[in-house]
Amino acid sequence: MSTDHLAIRAACLALSLLFPIAAAAEDGPIRPFKDELFSRQAVLETQDGGAFQVIDYQELRDINSRDEEPERRVKSQYVETRVRRYQENQTLTLGGQRLDVTRVGKLENAAFTVIFIHGRGGDRRLGANDYTFGGNFNRLKNLAVLNGGTYYAPSVRSFDPNGAADIAALIRQAFELSMGRPVILACASMGGFVCQSVSRDKEAVRYLKGLVILGGPPDPGFLTTPAARLKLPVYFAHGSADSVYPAENQVALYKKMIAARYPARMKLFQTGGHGTPIRMADWRDILNFMLTAR
Repeated sequence: MSTDHLAIRAACLALSLLFPIAAAAEDGPIRPFKDELFSRQAVLETQDGGAFQVIDYQELRDINSRDEEPERRVKSQYVETRVRRYQENQTLTLGGQRLDVTRVGKLENAAFTVIFIHGRGGDRRLGANDYTFGGNFNRLKNLAVLNGGTYYAPSVRSFDPNGAADIAALIRQAFELSMGRPVILACASMGGFVCQSVSRDKEAVRYLKGLVILGGPPDPGFLTTPAARLKLPVYFAHGSADSVYPAENQVALYKKMIAARYPARMKLFQTGGHGTPIRMADWRDILNFMLTAR
C-alpha cells in the first residue's frame, strides 16, 4: 500500500475519532453539527413552498445571550476548536497573482468546497475566526471537515473584476483539486460584488455549484448572466432592517427569480441588521440546499 493511501486512511481514522459519526439527515447529505444551537430557528412566515422564510431574530437573545462579550466572543458551547488541526494559512500563486487564504480541510479530493468572501475592511482572518459572529464560522469549518469538504477564506485584494479574477482562479483550482466536485461561492456584504463579477465570467461559472449571498447588494441583471443560464442555485440571507443594502431590493430580485422558476432560497431575518446573516445563516441548511438543488 502506498504512503499516500496510508496517509488518507490515517486521516479518516483521525476524523472518526475527533467527530461522532452520525447518519445523514433526511433533509440532505450534510451530517448535523450543533444543530440544537444553530438550526432550530423559529420561522415566522413561509412562502413559495418553503423557499422563502422570515426567521425570528432578537438581538438580546441572539447576540447578548449567546456571547460572553457581545459581538466579540461567543460562549464556549458554540465552538469546537479541535478543527484547527485541519486549518492552514497559505499564500497561493494563481494566474500570476498571490492570494492569501486560510484553508480548513482537505487539499485534494474534497467532497465539496466552500469559498467565503469577506466584506469591506476584512481579510481571511474574518472567515476563520472561531469566536466572532456567534461561532458561525467555527460551525462552517466543522461541517466542512466532518463531511469531507474543504473551506477557504481568502483575503480579497479588491471588490472589482481584478479581485474577482483571483477568486475565479481559486474556484477553478478547487474544482480541479477536488476532481470536479461541487464548489460553492459565498459572498458577504460588499463581497457580493465579487459574486456578481464571477457570475458574469463564462469560464468561472463552469466550475461553480452555486452562490450564497449574505447581506449583499442586489444584482438586478442576474438573470441575464452566464451563471443564470446554467441555473446555478442561489441562497440569499438578509436582515429585514439592513441599512446598507435594503432588504426590499434583494427580496424583489428573489421574487423575480422564483417567478422565472429559478432554483433560489431566501431567509429574511426579522429586525436583523447588515451583519445579521453572517451570524445567523444556517450553514447546514445552506450546504444541503446547494448540494441537492437541481
